[in-house]
Amino acid sequence: MDSKSVSLSDGYNIMGKRPSWGWFVVAGAFLILSLQYGARYSFGVFVKPMFAEYGWPMSIISLGASINIFMYAAGGIVSGWLLDRMAPKWIMTCGAVITAAGFLLAGTITSPVGLYVSYGVLCGLGGAGIGLVVCSSSVGKWFVEKQGMAMGITTMGIGFGTMALTPLAGYITKHYDWRTGFYVLGTLIVVLGITLAHTLMRKNHPEDVNLAQEKGAAGGNNGVPANGTTTTVALLKDIYYWIIALFFGVEAFVFMMAFVHQVAYAVDGGVEKITAASSLGAIGIAGLCGRFFFGWLSDRIGNARIAAFVGILIIALGMLILSMPPDATRLFLYAVVFGFGYGSFAPLMPVLISEQFGRRILGSAYGTMNFFVMGIGGGLGPVAGGFVFDQLGSYHYVWLFCVIILVVVSFSMFFLRPPTDAV
Repeated sequence: MDSKSVSLSDGYNIMGKRPSWGWFVVAGAFLILSLQYGARYSFGVFVKPMFAEYGWPMSIISLGASINIFMYAAGGIVSGWLLDRMAPKWIMTCGAVITAAGFLLAGTITSPVGLYVSYGVLCGLGGAGIGLVVCSSSVGKWFVEKQGMAMGITTMGIGFGTMALTPLAGYITKHYDWRTGFYVLGTLIVVLGITLAHTLMRKNHPEDVNLAQEKGAAGGNNGVPANGTTTTVALLKDIYYWIIALFFGVEAFVFMMAFVHQVAYAVDGGVEKITAASSLGAIGIAGLCGRFFFGWLSDRIGNARIAAFVGILIIALGMLILSMPPDATRLFLYAVVFGFGYGSFAPLMPVLISEQFGRRILGSAYGTMNFFVMGIGGGLGPVAGGFVFDQLGSYHYVWLFCVIILVVVSFSMFFLRPPTDAV
């Protein structure tokens, strides 16, 4: 190893004086996720002004968000596959341009179809190029021992961007108009997104900057080769891949159900509307802390399965609190507990994939799994919650069902393979 080599296991060069390029990738991914999720979650700010101007039913407007989620999940398959074959800067550049085009076009819409094409299709597909799959997988390729911490810091960008851009969108909408809000978000994404991509995300693999690896040269575990799974076909034939997808899909099913229905449940129980809505913000803040903690915990114990077990149990505890008769105090206690556990989801999913299958095709593995986890599992949650409520007239049994399946999934984590030395 020469003097320019950097260890992936500690994130510093062999002299201990200079951080590796991997930490610059973390910074770039954090900021790009802030842009993507901050802009994406600002959509709710524009719903009421569009309703006031055009009188479209809320279901018609909300369909734009549903299309966005599906296209984002589907696009993650392609962006993850591309990430294993090229530097992330090009994927992110294309993603930023398409997303920005979607937001700019959204500022000109006069019909629901225009909303579906602009925010639904373009922002959804473009968002996949600057979203969680590309950012987390890019980071995951650079770290071994501190991978959890790196993922935790990276995914904190989701909460940071939401707290930064949502108020900005609200301010612009209030003092100017909703169209200007779309224009500003589109401009920020194309300018900052491309700049960050070409400065901090220009390398794809540690080998591109002559980095060496200190850990991971040992043999494989339980049939997984030392250098990890090398083809997508082999990955899709591995039963453990689908088991992990099922586990995280159940988790996404629960938290998307909760996000959509918890405010209505609290209001029906007598909680004031603004207080009920504020519980979503509390989840966001707690989730920010949870992402950092569970990333650190994964590194500390060296086993993402155990960290995921803890995180899912905490989510189950939060859902148990939610199942009790709601009041303001109990609602915010739920939000803090649930949000902290929810923070385990984003950093641990790619780390667990990396532990089980290696880093070689992390982009493809994560992108494909994310489609099933969020596109299917997350998409079914809100619909299932609404269906059960329509049939029973109460969310109580919905929340108890969520508690049961989360507990089952949490303990089932121990049936996965121990961490492999695949790199």
